[in-house]
Amino acid sequence: MLMIPVADTIVLQDSELQWDFVRSGGPGGQNVNKVATAVQLRFDVAGSPSLVPEVKVRLARIAGRRMTAEGVLIIRAQRFRSQERNREDAMARLQELIAEALRKPRRRIGTRPTASSRARRLEGKRKTAMKKGRRQGVGPEDA
Repeated sequence: MLMIPVADTIVLQDSELQWDFVRSGGPGGQNVNKVATAVQLRFDVAGSPSLVPEVKVRLARIAGRRMTAEGVLIIRAQRFRSQERNREDAMARLQELIAEALRKPRRRIGTRPTASSRARRLEGKRKTAMKKGRRQGVGPEDA
């Protein structure tokens, strides 16, 4: 069984990855029409024993539309004209996604607005109120 190092702390087993080879579009002439050079890498994030639950959640958020409802991450690589380079590209992109999911986001520290920013905000509100007040037409009771 082949082990694939993804990050310092995570090693994926080859059985967790599913490779599909399909025809790709773009330049390449007759080669594109005959040879399946594009790569689709499928990685079952939800069922992976290599990832801890919090990393799975972050990876799902980062992956966005590349993640299916079943929790399978699909990476399609067709940038290069050779199957091997597209395979390397897909693997590199998977490694980048997992590395990004491993980083814990920093907690935001709430801050209070400064006195001057509050004053600017209130001054802007006053100006807007005066501008809208001037739009009111003169009614019969005022004339």
